[in-house]
Amino acid sequence: MSIKIPFGWPIIDDEERRAVTEVLSGPILVHGPKATEFEAAFAAFVDAPHAVAVSSCTAGMHLLYFSLGLGAGDEVIIPAMTHVATAHAVALTGAKPVFVDAELETGNIDIDKIEAAITHRTRAIAVVHYLGMPVDMVRVRRIADRYGLFVLEDCALACGTRLDGVHAGLWGNAGVFSFYPVKHITTAEGGMVVTRDGLLADRIRLLRAFGVDRAHGERKVPGVYETVALGFNYRMSEIHAAIGIEQVRKLPGFLQVRGENYQALRDSLQGIPGLRVLEGQHGAGTQYTHSWYCLNILLDDRLAKQRAKVIEAMNAAGVGTSVYYPHPVPRFQYYQQQASYDNRRYINAAAIADRSLALPVGPHLGTKEMASIAKTLQTVIKGIH
Repeated sequence: MSIKIPFGWPIIDDEERRAVTEVLSGPILVHGPKATEFEAAFAAFVDAPHAVAVSSCTAGMHLLYFSLGLGAGDEVIIPAMTHVATAHAVALTGAKPVFVDAELETGNIDIDKIEAAITHRTRAIAVVHYLGMPVDMVRVRRIADRYGLFVLEDCALACGTRLDGVHAGLWGNAGVFSFYPVKHITTAEGGMVVTRDGLLADRIRLLRAFGVDRAHGERKVPGVYETVALGFNYRMSEIHAAIGIEQVRKLPGFLQVRGENYQALRDSLQGIPGLRVLEGQHGAGTQYTHSWYCLNILLDDRLAKQRAKVIEAMNAAGVGTSVYYPHPVPRFQYYQQQASYDNRRYINAAAIADRSLALPVGPHLGTKEMASIAKTLQTVIKGIH
């Protein structure tokens, strides 16, 4: 099987290679200026007052919850339809993830069901901008403020997502981005925490590096420092940051191509029976920008039962696909063993997990490939019995 149209493909050019070589030619691989430069560049792109580079999006979320002092007996409300990392970051502190079903139209958390999930143990609300479609953060903030809750935005797929001109990650107390290879930009592996809260940013910087009070460049005597807090080794290396600096420069262009591909593919899918595009709109007067991570379709009852065959046939024809996500998180074996969540409460999340098929729109492709994807899908669907 040869995939001619891969679902994702990191775009690494000579600029990134030169940047990495420059770092490798010097003596500083960690605790250097590249991470600081990358933080500044990313902060400028999203209009964030503070940005802190970390080793992964999961690490960033874990750091935020750890900084809140979450532990056994605490609860965090999170969407059932998300990557398992969103829940793991909570569980790693000893706190309990409390899952809320998705909106069937967008895949985002059903805001109407958040308030009913709040208890005296609730400490925070986590939202995920599902596949880059912005959550209505005005409503989420209203609920959080009413109950005095911390708001974490999981922005793993939301580079370029904006609501009323404000970038995702800056509506809540903090947002966390992912730079995994097939995301909007990559650092090979890495993440970024953004926030308006300077004290919180300083706390995350402290905790990402063991709780040590002085970075290498701040030590008057080499090797002499104090440890003032319990922390982790969640730093980003200079090599990863060097790649990120070059990627941020290209991000506007990447997003433009993604948007053009998305619209071309959406138009090409019109009229194909048995599917609908998963996307939604906010209320009248609300302006939002999608990050165009991928185009997600929901299959009808007949095709959903044959989804494995659809995927196999698409892949055999050279078109890469994915599924976001294979299960609502509470349906995964680990979380069933931990708490035996009642999956009848996550009907929409289950429908998306069981019926969806993600198609590529990344900047490694063009509108010609979008036409090919749609034609292939149409042919595959006609052959499914």
